[in-house]
Amino acid sequence: MSNEAVIIDVLRTPSGRGKPGGALDGIHPADLLATVLRELVSRNNLDPALVDDVIGGCVSQVGEQSNNVTRTALLSAGFPDTVPGTTIDRQCGSSQQATAFAAQAVMSGSADVVIACGVESMSRVPLGSSTGTQDPFGTLMHERYPDGLVNQGVSAELINQKWNLGRDALDNYAARSHRLAAAAADRDDFGGEIVAVTRTDGTVVSEDETIRAGTSHASLAGLRPAFRTDALAARFPKLGWHVTAGNSSPLTDGASATLIMSAGRAAQLGLNPRARFHSFTVVGSDPLLMLTGVIPATQRILSRAGLGIDDIDAYEINEAFASVPLAWLRELHADPDCLNPRGGAIALGHALGSSGTRLLGTLLNHLEMTGGRWGLQAMCEGGGMANATLIERL
Repeated sequence: MSNEAVIIDVLRTPSGRGKPGGALDGIHPADLLATVLRELVSRNNLDPALVDDVIGGCVSQVGEQSNNVTRTALLSAGFPDTVPGTTIDRQCGSSQQATAFAAQAVMSGSADVVIACGVESMSRVPLGSSTGTQDPFGTLMHERYPDGLVNQGVSAELINQKWNLGRDALDNYAARSHRLAAAAADRDDFGGEIVAVTRTDGTVVSEDETIRAGTSHASLAGLRPAFRTDALAARFPKLGWHVTAGNSSPLTDGASATLIMSAGRAAQLGLNPRARFHSFTVVGSDPLLMLTGVIPATQRILSRAGLGIDDIDAYEINEAFASVPLAWLRELHADPDCLNPRGGAIALGHALGSSGTRLLGTLLNHLEMTGGRWGLQAMCEGGGMANATLIERL
């Protein structure tokens, strides 16, 4: 019988605009993650020497995010040098996968205390930095996909075509994300999950910079398509080109972390578990559509758990683009009121390597505030993959 893996706490930084001049752009990504790690153990009065491993997610592992940024961050946070750390890349689901690996280590009995985390500073390490000018695909990949794969924005356009999602639907959904996130911020719903970050000039960042409270369908309607080119339009003549910067997640800086333990060790330390991990799954999907894996991932995890979508009290489906949750809703016939009830990545940002644990914290806090039992999160990922995680509030 495996051990029960429980969540003790989940914390994150505010979301900063992932561009020069963003609220967090002056902070090294290792320092950004270290800030969350230090607060996580401090808030729970945990001796960091008890941590068996720290597993972190990061997508652009180059430059300031290279050389195992997770290990650098935990040492920067003051953890003993006896604590190991590793950094993984499952694209946008990197920290969600780190969470699954951490929980599975506890459930297998090979660890008692593991921190899962993630970081991405898109202002300092821009998206695409890890490949530079080189082609990441070899001869065999090009032979399998002779017409070539596409970027995620074009994949979102292909989803729009397949599910007949028009510009109005995308912009309305994006406006909803900002509206819900702004209302949650006004209620201080994020207060329990955000760690304030002190900039080098001494100013303190304690609120998400990416939420735009005044966003409306009208304000989004004038934005131009973000991914159309003449070459792509010739290749895909039936696409409507509805994806804009406004109905996509923004470039974002951020870090997040969750403290995971066996139920037995939590009891020994006098810590109260907030939730337990019930099920995990990861799937591959069409790398051209790329972002649709959240649909089979959800279907698989619900089947494994013996639950239906109506049994789930809240679901966090990452808003890489508005197309993704809208297609998911169509296929799962889910309750839209239970979807990203505090807004999603369109408003709260998508700091790639950090987003999985960010979603987990937002989901758990919502379940606690509303008295919900079951929470589901699913993350679409570059290359055609998706992670899904099911938690049960305790």
